[in-house]
Amino acid sequence: MTGEARTVAKIIAPQQVSDGAGVKLKRSIATATLDYLDPFLLFDHFGSDNPDDYIAGFPMHPHRGIETVTYMHSGVVEHKDSLGHAGSIAAGDVQWMTAGHGILHEEMPQLRGGHLSGFQLWVNLPAKLKLTKPRYQEVAAKHIPEIQRDNGVRIRLIAGRVDGIQGAVREIAADPTYLDISVPADAVFSQRIPRGHTAFTYVYAGEGQFGVNAETTGTHVRGQKLVVFSDGDTVEIRAASAGVKFLLISGQPLGEPVARYGPFVMNTREEIQQALEDLRNGTFV
Repeated sequence: MTGEARTVAKIIAPQQVSDGAGVKLKRSIATATLDYLDPFLLFDHFGSDNPDDYIAGFPMHPHRGIETVTYMHSGVVEHKDSLGHAGSIAAGDVQWMTAGHGILHEEMPQLRGGHLSGFQLWVNLPAKLKLTKPRYQEVAAKHIPEIQRDNGVRIRLIAGRVDGIQGAVREIAADPTYLDISVPADAVFSQRIPRGHTAFTYVYAGEGQFGVNAETTGTHVRGQKLVVFSDGDTVEIRAASAGVKFLLISGQPLGEPVARYGPFVMNTREEIQQALEDLRNGTFV
């Protein structure tokens, strides 16, 4: 690929946290180490064989001003919201929710097979869309395109465009790319990313060299770590002998002020106060 290759700018070790009603998570964005990676506000990896780590779930709670993305690898989560949606997401499914001016929802893991694993991402909304009408997109695993390259690289295309194929989730303000990638032993994955877009990977299994370019063999990274890339035109990763699996996520930075209070993300403290007042007086949704 032509253009400037992105290099590794930062490697983040996830922090163990508890959220919701007591769900144990590994958090890489929204910590003291990495508070915000414009336009991404939070990134969590959840996974356990012990139901006590997740069964309490995330009872009904509000959001405003953001989008939340839940991507399941195994297990089942049942959900419902104030828009009237209800159902379940299972292995390979994606839930992309645009909270806009306000939504209440809950996500409750189920005891089916013991193991539960997946990822949650929060994406900021630009000021002009923070009070937009809420929107909900649920995409079943069978509707997410999968690409197999000649060198054995496999790509699940949740959002963005790869090899001329459009991802399952579309019409998102941040123009995101969200890929789930498996690279076999010693193979190379290369992908063009628009210059100026924020880009990171989350390595959830295996290891490899990240940020490979003509001048360097890259930086060695083992799972489970989050890798922030420098700016550039392309990303290149070479798998080690055991292969590597990771998410590649990118999006257009907003460059706007961020006022944040729990599940609300606006541009000013006054807007946060308004969200709290709307929640108290019953006008939030």
